[in-house]
Amino acid sequence: MQIYNTMTRKKEPFVPIHEGRVSMYVCGPTVYDFIHIGNARPLIVFDTFRRYLEYRGYQVTYVQNFTDIDDKLIRRANAEHTTVPVLAEKFIQEYFTDADALGIERSTFNPRATEHIDDIIELVQELIDEGHAYPAENGDVYFSVRSYPGYGKLKGQDINDMENGVRIDPTDVKRDPLDFALWKGAKPGEPSWPSPWGEGRPGWHIECSAMSMKILGPTFDIHGGGMDLIFPHHENEIAQSEAATGKPFVHYWMHNGYINIDNQKMSKSLGNFFTVRDITKQYDPEAVRMFMLGANYRNPLNFSRELMDQAVTSLARLRTAKERLAQTPKDETVNTPDLMQQLDTFRDRFNEAMDDDLNTADALGVLFDFARFVNIFATEPHSSKEISAVSDRYAELAGVLGLLQKSKEQAFPQEALDLLAERTAARKAKDWARADAIRNQLKEMGFAVEDSAQGPKLKNL
Repeated sequence: MQIYNTMTRKKEPFVPIHEGRVSMYVCGPTVYDFIHIGNARPLIVFDTFRRYLEYRGYQVTYVQNFTDIDDKLIRRANAEHTTVPVLAEKFIQEYFTDADALGIERSTFNPRATEHIDDIIELVQELIDEGHAYPAENGDVYFSVRSYPGYGKLKGQDINDMENGVRIDPTDVKRDPLDFALWKGAKPGEPSWPSPWGEGRPGWHIECSAMSMKILGPTFDIHGGGMDLIFPHHENEIAQSEAATGKPFVHYWMHNGYINIDNQKMSKSLGNFFTVRDITKQYDPEAVRMFMLGANYRNPLNFSRELMDQAVTSLARLRTAKERLAQTPKDETVNTPDLMQQLDTFRDRFNEAMDDDLNTADALGVLFDFARFVNIFATEPHSSKEISAVSDRYAELAGVLGLLQKSKEQAFPQEALDLLAERTAARKAKDWARADAIRNQLKEMGFAVEDSAQGPKLKNL
């Protein structure tokens, strides 16, 4: 298996620290709002990688954190006249609703920053004791960037070049403009915790170092996240972690590319900012997953209605093959000599694609080839044993990608299912105009209504 390592800027053979076991930390959301479509990409990418590692026999410890104390949380809590813990808990639960819809398997651990305050304080104190950090007169504690010789190695930029672009604030309490906060002194009305340097709260970067090392140890296999986190977040994580332990922090750094909306950067000011909740009201969440996996995870990805419609159609092809397979005529006397060899070829091609730095686009190509094979296979009688072998292998490979996990009824967006129920109620009330209006509304969303003896059902157009 080859992984592109952001640190070395090349593909490298994946060799875990402990044979048969993989330790993996992925930066999670700051829980002050619903997650957006950009947040969904790392969720899906690294969930798929975790699934593949487990499929190949590794025992994976998968950690994804929640940042539950931050300036954004404080501002939103104040605006809504609530507390930071209440706001954070609300959006952690909303996160799980969206992640579950996208087929994201639950992490081994979901640490919250506020649950690790003691670990954070201990790490900051260790950095002060080693001469890598210093308390300022206002209660802040800063990491001394120049005390760590390797600073800039993840970004690939010399520290002296960084300084040229930094604005110097004459009121700054930092010794060097490049230094960053490990601990922030308390301000009126903000949550705070006691520390050796006074009341305060942790800085963003130190949270991930403390949580990851507490759970996975001073050195672990893989650290993942969006490309936007390479600098300064992951660069700062490396500096403070390695300065504290004297050991390599992470062996492989993996970063997914940005998502653009209709070839523009996603931005609330441009009106092209979509939450996962927004998207899954219009599209099957599995189609969102299909869309995300259709490109190399390191490349930018353009989100558009046209491309999502293509993903819906592609997913329908895979589902249709699964349905046809279930309807294959049975003849227990049939024996297809080379069937297992063909199934093994699909598996080997799939693994070859995934072993090449998680090449999900090529892996999907193999799955579509498999679907074509299934459609032909299902036209002729086969024994129950052969049908089961094909069905198991097809489900196995689709499952690694997190696809074909839902029944046909589960697959439709909740908004469409709610409209179908409303139409059924309208028909019972003989409100034919309302029933017809809902049918047209569903048609605009891409769904047809099929009135059967078992009741009304949705179909993709």
